[in-house]
Amino acid sequence: MNVLVLTPQLPYPPHQGTTLRNFHIIKHLAPRYDITLLSFATDDELEKAAPLRALCRRIEIVPYPARSIAQRAWTTLTSPLPDMALRLKSDEMHARFDALVHNESFDILQVEGIEMARYVLPSKIANQKSKIVFDDHNAEYVLQRTAFQADVRAPTRWHAALYSLIQWKKLERYERAMYRRADHTVVCSPADARAIAALFDLQAPLPRLSVIPNGVDTEFYAPAETAPDEPVLVFTGKMDFRPNVDAMLWFASEVLPRVRAEIPHAHLYIVGQKPAPAIRALARQPGITVTGWVADTRSYIRDAALYIVPLRMGSGTRLKVLEAMAMGKAIVSTARGIEGLELIPEREVVLAETRDDFARAIVALWHEPSRRCALGQAARARAVAHYDWRSLIPRFEEIYNERKLSSVNHNV
Repeated sequence: MNVLVLTPQLPYPPHQGTTLRNFHIIKHLAPRYDITLLSFATDDELEKAAPLRALCRRIEIVPYPARSIAQRAWTTLTSPLPDMALRLKSDEMHARFDALVHNESFDILQVEGIEMARYVLPSKIANQKSKIVFDDHNAEYVLQRTAFQADVRAPTRWHAALYSLIQWKKLERYERAMYRRADHTVVCSPADARAIAALFDLQAPLPRLSVIPNGVDTEFYAPAETAPDEPVLVFTGKMDFRPNVDAMLWFASEVLPRVRAEIPHAHLYIVGQKPAPAIRALARQPGITVTGWVADTRSYIRDAALYIVPLRMGSGTRLKVLEAMAMGKAIVSTARGIEGLELIPEREVVLAETRDDFARAIVALWHEPSRRCALGQAARARAVAHYDWRSLIPRFEEIYNERKLSSVNHNV
């Protein structure tokens, strides 16, 4: 089969959510499929992506489009389309995509993420034999809904709440149209599948859906041979991503002081690229290190006594949690933080929602190294059994080989 994959950025190096998922999909499909990759990227990024070039029959790139804050503000008020539909709007990408599908025969058109949906919705694809597979990384309207629900409680965040309310309603319509356009939609969790179903009434046929969760390379992310002996906490992620920013600001102001009152030398490492100004400012607070981008997060996870996931908004499953699981870390999380992962509370993860419960869980686990070890071992076993990429990617092949149903082009 010939497969055309559309990605919002070059999936190399595989250092964060979207690029990790996209790289491993391509890596594990490449031995059996001819893959053409069409992506936003720079020439320099492509030059440094030799492992990715080796996997693909061909890679074509288009420069990232420029879009100012003022343009985003204006379209928030005037456009019927959500911000994510406009983020990667590019006439050059439209032209390159149209040329590819008109000049070549692709069995599969795989769209990675809602930002790339605009290139098939609406699109006059000449070769209607191509099956459109939409890999939906998050139910994005749910992310904006949860952000609204979190921000509306604080008057200082009402401007952010208004933005999320507007985006929530726009995304419902836009995502519904894309689910109708695709022949098959892949989601990362049963929760996201339920969120998609909620967009359709009882009279409307549901889109064809499959759950293929995010995965992890359980050989690359391996446990340490010895347990950490310092009360180090770690959080990893892209640190300009709004749910991550909210999580760390809440944890640093509400939870960490309570932990340090009991464990004075407890230390938090916030590890991830592009830290927002509010995150960088946390480095001035006692007991916090903000690393910014690092080439490899494994050493930070390995040295931590506990991995924390204090997320209060967002949707989808978190690759960073899977990495911590694979490395045998004891994890303290909100329910939102492990959403989409089938983890057993108190056996594979400790759940905490309030600041006091979160702090108490951390303090208790620090004083119980045997329990930390047991939690980490159970989490590692879950990752190996259910979330290794090698067992997940064949599910895409099952979708590719299904009979294609008729697809209707829905304008938005």
